[in-house]
Amino acid sequence: MGKQSSTQFFKPDQVVHKWYVVDAEGKTLGRLASGVARVLRGKHNPRFTPNFDVGDHVIVLNAEKVTLAGKRLSLKQLFHNTGYPGGARFENVKDLLKTNPEKVVEHAVKGMLPHTKLGRRIARKLKVYRGTEHPHSAQKPEVLPL
Repeated sequence: MGKQSSTQFFKPDQVVHKWYVVDAEGKTLGRLASGVARVLRGKHNPRFTPNFDVGDHVIVLNAEKVTLAGKRLSLKQLFHNTGYPGGARFENVKDLLKTNPEKVVEHAVKGMLPHTKLGRRIARKLKVYRGTEHPHSAQKPEVLPL
């Protein structure tokens, strides 16, 4: 028997998180969200580990210019509950894109991440802005082609 390779485990100081920027103008919401979720999770990285945060930070710009396929713009609704009995609330995506487009993109991406403690930690690395300006230029983000 030869030498067997062992599984690599990482410590937090061994992982370097890069910064990427994505322009959402003209992109379909679902396709954009799946690509962003993949980078946030770290699946684009050959050193991907499912139980550890090896993903990168992603900045999404022009959130208000994202498109939805087919009739989804008029039919799709986002649900949340106030926590009180009868507190179910539904918001149309068409209205939300006018008032709070960041929420639409964040909701789509978070739905594609794990619904665990690690998933919530990964979701904190997502930054969504309307327009082309962002306060993260000091991190020197690279353009992410999606």
